[in-house]
Amino acid sequence: MKSEKVITKPVDSRVSIKKTKWRTSHVYGWLFASPWVIGMLLFFAFPLLSSIYFSFTSYSIINPGEFVGLQNYRDLMNDSLFWTAIYNTVYFTVFFVPLSIFCGVSLALFLNMKVKGMAIYRTIFFLPTLVPHVAMAVLWVWLLNPQFGLVNGMLAAVGMDGPAWLGSETWSKPSLILMSLWGIGQAVVIYLAGLHDISQDYYDAAEVDGANSVQKIGHITLPLLTPVIFFNLVMGVIGAFQQFTLPYTMTKGQGTPGNSLVFYVMHIYDNGFKFFKMGYASAMAWILFVVIMALTTLIFVTSKRWVHYQGN
Repeated sequence: MKSEKVITKPVDSRVSIKKTKWRTSHVYGWLFASPWVIGMLLFFAFPLLSSIYFSFTSYSIINPGEFVGLQNYRDLMNDSLFWTAIYNTVYFTVFFVPLSIFCGVSLALFLNMKVKGMAIYRTIFFLPTLVPHVAMAVLWVWLLNPQFGLVNGMLAAVGMDGPAWLGSETWSKPSLILMSLWGIGQAVVIYLAGLHDISQDYYDAAEVDGANSVQKIGHITLPLLTPVIFFNLVMGVIGAFQQFTLPYTMTKGQGTPGNSLVFYVMHIYDNGFKFFKMGYASAMAWILFVVIMALTTLIFVTSKRWVHYQGN
């Protein structure tokens, strides 16, 4: 019996010390993380959950409102501007996202060439991303001015009549797509990083088999760049559905001409902060959330068919 006491006491002591250290480390961990945890709960989780409830109420900033059930969602179905905003947003997404991927990959392939002075070219293409969106909007409003803009001036120099650009319902959204493509330098940098990640061994093997440059791009570069294209596709779709700053600045929040530049997030902003219809705006925000989540899930599910990783 004496020998058992001698063995068990040190074991109990070590277990107790381990538990104390574990508790102390966890206390310090939560203590250091608490500012971020509290901030996330206060400024992210609480507003997020509150907006679900507000979407079923007539709440406004100056009026507590009352529970109205699905009335906000029914009103949205009869709101013609709501459908116009959806059309404009989908139009922008359908054309801008594929074009941004095509132009981004093409530029990255060009900037990946071993040419003298390439660092300067890369800097030139990246510089537009450093321009704030408000400044970019002011700049392009001047460039696309139908009377004295630089773009129409250049077209006139070669004998072509330029369109009205932002003054035309037909050309306003293509003009916005053109402006947005000007700022894809950040995506190009990501494509360049993806190109550098492709092993040289694949190109050496293709060289031995007699492949030319086009075949190398088609059978090696593009398939192994699909993980980066996949990332930019997801981020591009999310960003396109949240288009706000450029059209809002260019049209001073009006979405002119003829509501052709009224985008979904602009409509949410107007209802929430101009008309103080927070319940209505919350319902719109949750519809947008569901649509983006559905599209992102669809892209993730289909990615198994077209995204190829090195070594697979």
